[in-house]
Amino acid sequence: MLTGFLLEEEHLQAMLEWLTEELMRVEAEAKVGASKGKHSKARKTHYSGYGVRQLNSRVGTIYLVVPKVRKGAYIPFFVEEKKRSEAALMSLVQEAFINGVSTRKVERLAKSLGIEGISASQVSEITKGLDGRVKEFRTRGLRVGYPFLWIDAIYEKVWVEGKVESVAVMVVCMVDMEGQREVLAVEPMWEESEDSWREFMRKLKKRGVRRVGIFISDAYKRIRTAAKKDWSGESWHRCQVHFLRNILAKVPHREKINLAARLKQI
Repeated sequence: MLTGFLLEEEHLQAMLEWLTEELMRVEAEAKVGASKGKHSKARKTHYSGYGVRQLNSRVGTIYLVVPKVRKGAYIPFFVEEKKRSEAALMSLVQEAFINGVSTRKVERLAKSLGIEGISASQVSEITKGLDGRVKEFRTRGLRVGYPFLWIDAIYEKVWVEGKVESVAVMVVCMVDMEGQREVLAVEPMWEESEDSWREFMRKLKKRGVRRVGIFISDAYKRIRTAAKKDWSGESWHRCQVHFLRNILAKVPHREKINLAARLKQI
């Protein structure tokens, strides 16, 4: 799963909260027979304020504003199928950041959660909302300078044009002098080439970054080359976690624990 690595919890939390409340709105509208504040011949009952429910997710606790209706109890979809719904919602949110989402995926999600009667316009509205939030995250302005930037890529299986493809997901994470961590960028690429890494770094510049104290990555040559070409004068440092893994890969299994402890002391 990408949680906890690709994106900060606050971004995932905000997206999860927004998506859950949008799906609750769709459920409530189906139960009432009308949107809030609109007349409809199909109306069955009326809205009656809101309540607050707590949802504990893998990215923290969120507090959701749940619609109430006058006739008949409205129970949100995530109450009855808590574990399954949370996993399904998180999966869609994560995919939105990596590969975008289609109306078909949103409709399939709603049906899997037991949300019936979702209209094409409601699906389209939710899809556009997800895409808009992802775009806002990817294009937000960044600081002029950062002391430390960690750069890496992981490969994820992504559904592309009817088949599953392995896609490189490039990530850059910063840590400031106070120890605060933030993921600055997440970009899917078809391969880890020098050109794709240079394009990734140029996007950081377009978003405002001008100075980097130290780039930190594994020993992958194309990352180092791209950093040197696009950030002349900046330092590069080998990631100690990757270095430790590289060393332990050459050691017999029975020696790994003891050697790892001694290396960490060094």
